[in-house]
Amino acid sequence: MTERSIISLDQVDKVFPVGDGKFYALKQIDLNFEEGEFAGLVGPSGSGKTTLLNVIGALDKPSRGRVSVLGQDVSQLRAKESAHLRSEKLGFIFQTHNLLPVYTVYENIELPLLLLRTPASERKKMIMETLEWVGLTDKWKSKPNKLSGGQCQRAAIARVMVKRPQIVLADEPTANLDAENSHMILKTMKKLNQELKTTFIFSTHDEKVIQYLVRKITLTDGKVTQDEIVNKLKESR
Repeated sequence: MTERSIISLDQVDKVFPVGDGKFYALKQIDLNFEEGEFAGLVGPSGSGKTTLLNVIGALDKPSRGRVSVLGQDVSQLRAKESAHLRSEKLGFIFQTHNLLPVYTVYENIELPLLLLRTPASERKKMIMETLEWVGLTDKWKSKPNKLSGGQCQRAAIARVMVKRPQIVLADEPTANLDAENSHMILKTMKKLNQELKTTFIFSTHDEKVIQYLVRKITLTDGKVTQDEIVNKLKESR
C-alpha cells in the first residue's frame, strides 16, 4: 500500500464452496487505487469483476488477504461498521437504476441524505446542485415512469453523488442503455470524476465504457492479468 492509496488489496482470495470442491472467484489480487482514478475492471462474465467490486465495497469479505478502504481494513469490520462505511463514504451504481417508483426524482435523490440525517436546510441546496450536475433540473418533480432509461440512470447517479462519496463503484452501469445514453452517462461520470476528484471503479465488458477509462485492469479467471494506463491525459469526450 502506498501513502497515496485510498484502496489497497493485498493477496486477496475469494473462495466459494461448490459441491465437494471450491471455486476461486478471486486469486491473489494485489491492487492499489489512488484518489481521483477513473478505472475499470475488464473481462468476460465470470472473470471476477463483480466479486472484486463487492469486496472493495464491503458488501462481501475476502476469504484470505487484506482489503483496506479509506484506511479501514474492511475484512475486519462488523456488519454495522461496513454499513456505516458504505453509507458515508461509498456510492454504488448498478445496471438497473432501482429508483423508487412512488417517489419523485427529488425524493429519490433525497433518500441518502435523510439516512445520513442531513439538516433540511442543507438538503435542498445539495439536491438541486446535484440535479444540475446530471442535467435533470427540469425533471425534479417527475416520477421514474415519466423518464427515459437514460434519465433514470442519471437520476440514480445523482442519488449516489448527492452525498459526495469519495469512491463510486459502478457495476455494468450502461448495460441497459443504448449508445447515445451510454455516452451521456459516461460523460456525466467523467465530469464528476474531474470536478470532484471522486474515484470511479467500473466493472464492465462494454467497449463504450472502456473508451473512457484512464486505467484498465483485466481479469481472467479471478486473476489480474493486465493493469495498464490506457490514456493518462484522456478528457471528457
